[in-house]
Amino acid sequence: MRILLVEDARDLAEATVTRFRASGLACDHADCIAAARDHLAVQAYDAVVLDINLPDGSGTGLLREMRGAGHAMPVLMLTAQISVDDKLSAFSLGADDYLVKPFDQRELEARLHVMTRRAQADADSEITLGGLRYDPVGGVVRLNDQRLELTRRELALLGLLMRHRGQVLSKDRLLEGLYSFEDAVVGVNAIELYVARLRRKITGAGVSIRTLRGQGYALESDG
Repeated sequence: MRILLVEDARDLAEATVTRFRASGLACDHADCIAAARDHLAVQAYDAVVLDINLPDGSGTGLLREMRGAGHAMPVLMLTAQISVDDKLSAFSLGADDYLVKPFDQRELEARLHVMTRRAQADADSEITLGGLRYDPVGGVVRLNDQRLELTRRELALLGLLMRHRGQVLSKDRLLEGLYSFEDAVVGVNAIELYVARLRRKITGAGVSIRTLRGQGYALESDG
């Protein structure tokens, strides 16, 4: 999952980015509306965390722009204080949730997972395919009821494949989901390495990561 964080408070932004990356989430950071526009112009995101008070304008104004431009990804608003009128205004513009500062990073992460799961129309908290069960909130994958030990990149990759099960995802799309702009530059060959590792670890799950030459990978049930 790839997140755009729009927040001008440096300490909060650094702590949030660190937390997300430790959980296997790719996170790009913009400290103002202008920078957020630049990111949105070149990158698709699974969700946006958007501060209301920014140095070059209001986050609600950017939210209005985003919805007007057809950006449908879930948006969670951050604010130091919020009134009922502010809440109603944000929701009327297309916000999906809000969180008042200060907040617990675990709550922010949990709310993001809930929003994206809702957007992807997954009714259950867990996604099941064959013998695999993926809990996006807890960040846990079970293979035939046994917890599967995965690195954070492996977990992020398997999470992408599980959420888009049956669909072909290109190497570039998978790379976007695993790395942010600020991560060290890696090539698409890194995806081949992670796929090879995952294939070994999910042996016996009744599912396969299928390679479609020139197109990408798809996670499918063997049944």
